Amino acid sequence: MKITAAEVNKLRKATGAGMMDCKKALVEAEGDFDKAIEILRKKGQKVAAKRADRESSEGATIAKVSADHKKGAAISLNCETDFVAKNEDFIKLANDFAELALNFNSLEELLAADYNGITVADKLTEQTGVIGEKIEIGSFKTIEAPFVGSYIHAGNKIAVITGLSGSGENAEEIAKDVAMQAAAMNPVALDESGVDQETIDKEIEIAKEQLRQEGKPEAMLDNIAKGKINRFFKDNTLVNQLFIKDNKITVAQHVQTLGNDVKVTAFARVALG
Repeated sequence: MKITAAEVNKLRKATGAGMMDCKKALVEAEGDFDKAIEILRKKGQKVAAKRADRESSEGATIAKVSADHKKGAAISLNCETDFVAKNEDFIKLANDFAELALNFNSLEELLAADYNGITVADKLTEQTGVIGEKIEIGSFKTIEAPFVGSYIHAGNKIAVITGLSGSGENAEEIAKDVAMQAAAMNPVALDESGVDQETIDKEIEIAKEQLRQEGKPEAMLDNIAKGKINRFFKDNTLVNQLFIKDNKITVAQHVQTLGNDVKVTAFARVALG
């Protein structure tokens, strides 16, 4: 049967698939638009099955904040090559998914959510067929706070959301500063209480072994190691780190410019690789 260019273009706009793939699907479906979409999805499922074991370490990380600044979401949309990661349509899809993610608190909910008439999971399968690479949501994190800000590092490689206990005239800028700090310095936790005991024990043992190598007496190791673990907290927990824009103050002190009682309450960092 004859398939018109208008029909092919309509299917292409709906799915993002190539012109020839759309034409073939419409011919196979005998002009049935919904059936043609299903044919393209099945193609995506076949491609996805073939590429299931492939590494999807490239992609785009996106952070979004709700209009009232009470919630933030950060996701990574992963693919196999940097070429695809830089594609405008791919980045738009990542932005769409991140915006949608503000409505949910788990990856399972997001994957089941509606995206232009199909689920996000089905859209990922469809795009796997269109692009020919493994496409998946690699990370999904949300936070809620009295004020939430965000930062996306150049090239969409790192996205961070941060929560503050209060707001003020410069709240958006300061929340972004804190997010930028987390992107650059990759802290292990918000503060000392967020560092798990296994990490603390490991750092103490490393410190003790270094001291032994330096010839320090065994009886002194515990006290000196405590000092080293305090240094670890200062270097590796977000609020205790020296602020990258002014290393005379800590991140916590920078946030207090909004008011002495304002604190960082949470952060979430999503990175590729």
